[in-house]
Amino acid sequence: MYTEAQLGLRELPSQPHVMYQRWRSLLFLHFPCPSEEIEPLLPPGLNMDTFPDESGRPMAWVGLVPFRMEGVRPRFLPSVPGLSAFPETNVRTYVHRNGQDPGVWFFSLDAANRIACAIARRFFGLPYFHANMQVLEERNIRRYVSNRYSAPNSLSRISSVLGGRLPDAQPGTLEFFLIERYLLYTVRRGLLMSGRVHHSPYPLREAKLEGIDEKPVGSAEIRPEPFVHVMGSDGVDVKIYPLEPI
Repeated sequence: MYTEAQLGLRELPSQPHVMYQRWRSLLFLHFPCPSEEIEPLLPPGLNMDTFPDESGRPMAWVGLVPFRMEGVRPRFLPSVPGLSAFPETNVRTYVHRNGQDPGVWFFSLDAANRIACAIARRFFGLPYFHANMQVLEERNIRRYVSNRYSAPNSLSRISSVLGGRLPDAQPGTLEFFLIERYLLYTVRRGLLMSGRVHHSPYPLREAKLEGIDEKPVGSAEIRPEPFVHVMGSDGVDVKIYPLEPI
């Protein structure tokens, strides 16, 4: 189990951040999976991070996280209408390096902004895909619709109902393990690299999955399972830091 200090929750990196983002209207969907099914999909240098499922067996966890990006801009530039706000969905799992530096590994990230996808692929090495996407909100109902342009038959629909505010996730809990992560890993030009993000703890909300027909998990060569852990968040303001080689 990781403490806040190990995750870097309160520690700001020494170098200046390079970008601002606002992550809004998030839905965190997760299911457990035997680590031996996921670990072969990781690059050399990363280890599978596990947390016990209901039976107590240590498991890898696969996440599907749709949300809205807002206010995306470099540190010294203003937001640009039409380029700084768009929906995104990522497929992810959780990793560490020899028991240290717990973080996130992304299998795919879909975004409704062609330029943002191209920049993220080139400069961050992240597997972004341009997609036609919508986030529809009405009172406590959130719907996410996505269809990847490179795979026209990949239409996905997610419908959820949001409930009341929950306490912040605490170290040692499954919620903290899944949600409070402040380090991402990527491979850029053949090198394993890490990048920090910094934000306040997620304000969590109860959430219920009303309906789902999703394609990104299967497209990542992962066997889809029912999502057994569902939580929502209205969002956080985020600082993005430069990538660093491992």
